Amino acid sequence: MAAAGVGRLRRAASALLLQRPRLPARELSAPARLYHKKVVDHYENPRNVGSLDKTAKNVGTGLVGAPACGDVMKLQIQVDEKGKIVDARFKTFGCGSAIASSSLATEWVKGKTVEEALTIKNTDIAKELCLPPVKLHCSMLAEDAIKAALADYKLKQEPKKGDTESK
Repeated sequence: MAAAGVGRLRRAASALLLQRPRLPARELSAPARLYHKKVVDHYENPRNVGSLDKTAKNVGTGLVGAPACGDVMKLQIQVDEKGKIVDARFKTFGCGSAIASSSLATEWVKGKTVEEALTIKNTDIAKELCLPPVKLHCSMLAEDAIKAALADYKLKQEPKKGDTESK
């Protein structure tokens, strides 16, 4: 019975993450109109929303959150055999700036090597999206999510203890 309840809760959370209602820019509330047009664009037309297979060896997953504001960000990368990030996906539960930061982060990591992706800083994301100081934590979450996804990928590349002994 409890397992069924957990399953329903997960499905409901996924539905919330994927089906956020979006209002056209002209119908946004007064505070939302204060967002820069780049934030509104990534919010209304998010790039790379979705998930990759977290069990795949070439996929790294980063899950980060900000307890102060309730934002939760999952960012995943898929890396080819040459160490280049070929795909990236995200799911974010949070404000428009958090969604925009996630969307931009996935665009920026694609095509980069794992080491190049580590050079993406929250200040660059904040500058590109013209985030006000009160929203800088959103770009920090995006940087943390990138780092967490890269760390998970690197961890998966390390040989397991049993693998080296059995050969």
